[in-house]
Amino acid sequence: MSEETKSLNFIEQIVEEDLSNGLDKNKLRFRFPPEPNGYLHIGHAASICLNFGLGQRYNAPVNLRFDDTNPAKEEQEYVDAIKRDIEWLGFKWDKELYSSDYFQQLYDWTVKLIKEGKAYADEQTSEEIRVQKGTPTTPGTNSPFRNRPIEENLELFEKMKNGDFDEGQIVLRAKIDMAHNNMHMRDPILYRVLKKSHHRTGNNWCIYPMYDWTHGESDYIEQISHSLCTLEFKSHRELYDWYLDQVVDTSKLRPKQREFARRNLSYTVMSKRKLLQLVEKGIVNGWDDPRMPTISGLRRRGYTPESIINFSKVSGISKRDNVTDVALLEHSIKDHLNHTAPRVMAVLDPVKVVITNYPEDKEEFLDANFNDYAEGFGSREVPFSRELHIEKEDFREEANKKFFRLKLGKEVRLKNAYIIKAESCTKDENGNVTEIQCTYDADSKSGSGSEASKRKVKGTLHWVSAKHAIEAEVRLYDRLFNDEAPDGHKDKDFMEFVNPNSLEIITAFVEPSLKTAQKGDKFQFQRKGYFCVDDDSTNDKLVFNRTVPLRDSWAKKDTK
Repeated sequence: MSEETKSLNFIEQIVEEDLSNGLDKNKLRFRFPPEPNGYLHIGHAASICLNFGLGQRYNAPVNLRFDDTNPAKEEQEYVDAIKRDIEWLGFKWDKELYSSDYFQQLYDWTVKLIKEGKAYADEQTSEEIRVQKGTPTTPGTNSPFRNRPIEENLELFEKMKNGDFDEGQIVLRAKIDMAHNNMHMRDPILYRVLKKSHHRTGNNWCIYPMYDWTHGESDYIEQISHSLCTLEFKSHRELYDWYLDQVVDTSKLRPKQREFARRNLSYTVMSKRKLLQLVEKGIVNGWDDPRMPTISGLRRRGYTPESIINFSKVSGISKRDNVTDVALLEHSIKDHLNHTAPRVMAVLDPVKVVITNYPEDKEEFLDANFNDYAEGFGSREVPFSRELHIEKEDFREEANKKFFRLKLGKEVRLKNAYIIKAESCTKDENGNVTEIQCTYDADSKSGSGSEASKRKVKGTLHWVSAKHAIEAEVRLYDRLFNDEAPDGHKDKDFMEFVNPNSLEIITAFVEPSLKTAQKGDKFQFQRKGYFCVDDDSTNDKLVFNRTVPLRDSWAKKDTK
């Protein structure tokens, strides 16, 4: 095996092996087949990056095919959201297709199966069929309807199609082997009655094909070379191939199903059903709530396409199910924003500082050159005045030698400004500090070149001018669950682990340069973390979402 081949993931190695065994490279075609029954989440990003990444690697087309065979759960809203997410990630599909495009072809093939004695109508209840299938260690038993005459099955299937049966009254099953060691091969259901309006076909159909029957046949129709699924479909592969055997023309390419591990993430849930519960019960504010692991939620929180793609790359493609630490995702966005987000000053929990020896009517504009870490971010001017805001946590009346921020009788430097000394403070009736009186060294201005400006003090604080600061709403988002595996407890519901402190809304003061910030703009608030402008922002009210703090507040919790 060459060094280049060793660096490939196992799916890429499979493709390379097929090419070396004679597969025409021009026949490579991949697909991403989401069901439009919810929004895409970070787990889907693995499949998106894998399939579209293969398309890019081999210059091969990738279809976007919606598996829309269950109108009871699917909506156009989800179709639109999925397309929007994939485009936002930067991927382009070759054809936009739908399983519903093939309803007539699937129906015609099913009629052929019935005529060949390979399918039959079954009027047992779903519970009777479940019991009759046996167990993994005991064979199933034949349905009493298994040997119905072909003509009768054709007639019943036509009645199913015409709406003559109620939901749950009858199904059509493939006739394979009720004693097969693979449970999926024990006469699986091909069609069920669903009298629901479909988001594309309306009420044209009241019978809908099952996923297993639809999946492989759709791949064949589209001439997909490699049908990549998550591991739970590995046991379905035998049925996938059996269904293909019934329709494949040997002159055409036969799709190959292969499986990889789904991406699970700590401190969240990845089931669309459970995510829907969070939405419906009002635990979150919609699918794009920034606490959700959906791509829409991550985008609104301030994640970038580059960070998600890099996360998928670093996490890799595995053959075994595993859980990826959410800290790796958080590291990906920190790493990207560290090089792309301008650093600005914002005070989230303010207390007023009054510089008593600074002239009351004076204001000046200081050079705030702390964006020299990346090209494109130069210096700018920030206003300075007699009254400022600093963080409450940056002041103590008394503190030990390890506290290098502001305390009575001691000095700190205000970033890109002056050295100040705390002289006294004012408190309210509850003992809370409401104002700090300080003096400043007028000769200590940063960058002035004076001897005083070169003086070394251990603490440096960020600040904003009270007169010039802009009031903003800041939404401090945290992990939605306070348990590493919220859906991993057999005796408890995942809802029991919802973090009650996953969102705190505060009023903060930000420097005036942010007045022109646009929705989606991203910044590093000095010493605090990365934030982005939320969709709720207006010209009159800025709203910021915390993407991720600079320091991982969960690290200590995880080690306990």
